[in-house]
Amino acid sequence: MAVEIVMPKLAMAMKRGKVVEWLANDGDLVEKGRLVMVVETEKVTYELEAPATGFLHILIGVDQEVKVNTTLALLAETEEELGQIRTEQPAGAAAATPEIESVSPTEQPAAGLVEAVGGALAPPASVSPAAENINAITAHQPAAVSVPQVPENSRGRIAISPLAKSIAADHQLDIRRIVGTGPEGRIKKRDVIKALESGVIAVATPMDDGWSGEMADGKRVKTRLPLTGMRRALADHMRRSLSTAARVTVFAEIDMTEMIKLRQGLVKRAEVLGSRISYTDLAVFIAARALKEVPLANSTMTEDHIVVWEDINIGVAFSLSEGDYGTDLVVPVLKQTGNKSLVEISTELKEMVNRGRNGKLTLDDMSGGTFTITNTAMLLDRWHIQTPIITQPESTILGTSAIVEKPVIVDGEIVARPMMPISLSFDHRVMDGSQPTRFIGKLCELMEQPDYLLAQLR
Repeated sequence: MAVEIVMPKLAMAMKRGKVVEWLANDGDLVEKGRLVMVVETEKVTYELEAPATGFLHILIGVDQEVKVNTTLALLAETEEELGQIRTEQPAGAAAATPEIESVSPTEQPAAGLVEAVGGALAPPASVSPAAENINAITAHQPAAVSVPQVPENSRGRIAISPLAKSIAADHQLDIRRIVGTGPEGRIKKRDVIKALESGVIAVATPMDDGWSGEMADGKRVKTRLPLTGMRRALADHMRRSLSTAARVTVFAEIDMTEMIKLRQGLVKRAEVLGSRISYTDLAVFIAARALKEVPLANSTMTEDHIVVWEDINIGVAFSLSEGDYGTDLVVPVLKQTGNKSLVEISTELKEMVNRGRNGKLTLDDMSGGTFTITNTAMLLDRWHIQTPIITQPESTILGTSAIVEKPVIVDGEIVARPMMPISLSFDHRVMDGSQPTRFIGKLCELMEQPDYLLAQLR
């Protein structure tokens, strides 16, 4: 009997997921535990293993978004059973063959990050009689004209079926100028035929300066980045945060002389402690103590209340970006930070970062935060400040930057001191200026005079 592979529920709040890549082909014999696909939610990508050994029959194609527990594929025990499954596949099922169509999902806004409603499936659309004789279509094409650009898929490639791509290549068509009518704008055979018949799609004529790539509004286009998955979720969240919160940012500088000494001593004891303590570890540990002193900074505004949280769950933002265009920001959350030692925080944070780098973070790992820290010191080792955007539905976010030596006045004399600028963005609907000022004051006190911390570092 065939075994189902379903869209997993990776967190309590997860309702939908999208198939972004199949790691095995339809009909392949896959072993139990082998990675067979990659699915994407609003926050993470997740590699899915085969639950059993069998012959793979794919039901849901790439870039289709479906509800949790939807059957994505079947694993047949034998090749005979695989053949029977293919034969008995109900009409309209999304099989992984090049020319079977599905109606594009309809985008619908929802509270929080954008979700998409899975579309109904449809049989292949009819193709005009001209498709019966591709070779009869003349190779002569008029000059290209401006047409809508085809979208790219979540991997940054133009979505086009193999057959459509082959026909376009034979006729030297610029596929970037063909409008696709398949799921998520995927270019199908019929779209290429229509382009040939219309006589308006052709290879772009090189410009006088030798540029033969895409043009838009009179400017040369280097590339187009698909606004999907984590990139879209990040964009939507930032826009929603700015339109929701009355954000105000306050700045201060901290003399890190004593903190540097403290960390140097902790690094020397790394083998004994079991973890190499970083400045981010110390920032999380100290912020948790400061939040206990200023609890309103650890709150959420609802329609009728300001909810002040007893739990202190601190999110730490870091980027998974690779290459020139990566913008994959993730914020894993360290739960119950106020009750954890510095070593426990350091160990857990390193585990979270490793899971993030390996694509193993779950939605639960990035949910439930009450306060966020973002550190840009590793991105720019010069003095700088930032105005971080609040992670909704929280009310406060702390930004830390690079430690840089600056001239300061100490005991009436100008001396060089290692100074760290910090930024605290807060929601002015939740608190006035006194609470954030108190919070920053407490941070400065604990970092500049860390003797009090020494008794709590175990």
